Amino acid sequence: MSTEDKLNEQQPAPQAAEPEKEPPTPEEPEAPAPKAKETKAEKKAAKKEAKAQESKAAEEAAKLAGELAALNDKYLRVCAEYDNFRRRSQKEREALYADVKADTLTKFLPVYDNLERALKQSTEDEAYRKGVEMIMAQFNSTLEKLGVTKLDCLGQTFDPGLHNAVMHVEDETKGENEIVEVFQQGFRIGEKVVRFAMVKVAN
Repeated sequence: MSTEDKLNEQQPAPQAAEPEKEPPTPEEPEAPAPKAKETKAEKKAAKKEAKAQESKAAEEAAKLAGELAALNDKYLRVCAEYDNFRRRSQKEREALYADVKADTLTKFLPVYDNLERALKQSTEDEAYRKGVEMIMAQFNSTLEKLGVTKLDCLGQTFDPGLHNAVMHVEDETKGENEIVEVFQQGFRIGEKVVRFAMVKVAN
């Protein structure tokens, strides 16, 4: 065997070229199945269900409207009750203030009575009399600032809501139930009588 034949034996035989593979073709999407036509029964059922939903929605709306009306009514009642409570509390405070003021005034009225008696007494000491008059004027001024007024008595017709008759006299020169003398001055705060006037009534 020649050297050339040996070399040819050692070299591998050339392989045949593989045929080129074709790229895979994309699968075509399946066509959607044709939609079946709705039957009359299905349409009727759908309409019935829609009506049921509408009816349910209407019921819910009516229920909510009722709840809203009830809450609004409750709110208005609470507002009215609060307004009444506020007015009642204000009246009670005003009445309490008037009661306390009247109660305090009754403690000072004996001082007024004594000053009045002192002024009715005759005295030759003009300085003393002037001093008492000044105290009485200050006392009356304080009463006016507190809203306290004296009851009209002398020459007025007797009023059991203002006066307390402790004596009665027959006098043709006086009118019927006319007050002819005041033993103790009466006072009131606004329409509230703090002390009834003690008087003598004619006829």
